[in-house]
Amino acid sequence: MRLIAGIALTLALAACAHASAANQTPQPAATRDAALAERLGADERGMRQYVLVILRTGPYTPPTPEERSTLFAGHFANIQRLADEGKLIIAGPIGQNERQYRGVFVFAVATIEEAQALVATDPTVAAGVFVAELYPWYGSAALMETPDIHRRIAP
Repeated sequence: MRLIAGIALTLALAACAHASAANQTPQPAATRDAALAERLGADERGMRQYVLVILRTGPYTPPTPEERSTLFAGHFANIQRLADEGKLIIAGPIGQNERQYRGVFVFAVATIEEAQALVATDPTVAAGVFVAELYPWYGSAALMETPDIHRRIAP
């Protein structure tokens, strides 16, 4: 829960810093790009519903390096597939911590049930290497552009 609060605090602080900077320098009035907003699934605030998934260490430890390698190859292939389908917007590992959080997914779906179905396709989750905690999350629709930007900057 602290991780979620930390993410929310970070986003709030970034918004405050942006607002503070905007108040110091006169800015022209923003023009809403209605076509872009519609394409990204934005509501009237420029926001949309997502599902935040926190992966934690699960009960299963692969007994051999080969099995671990196979499971994680499937994990990364599944991440790529879901990103290519436009369902997975953000994914990444979490550094070592006392809560055994291992990674984060942000899915561009409206319900926990939809996200559960997507998470179930991950071989590491199916095997029990990871267990998933899912939370509804309301955030900027601009995140929908993240996978395209990542493709343009990744090697």
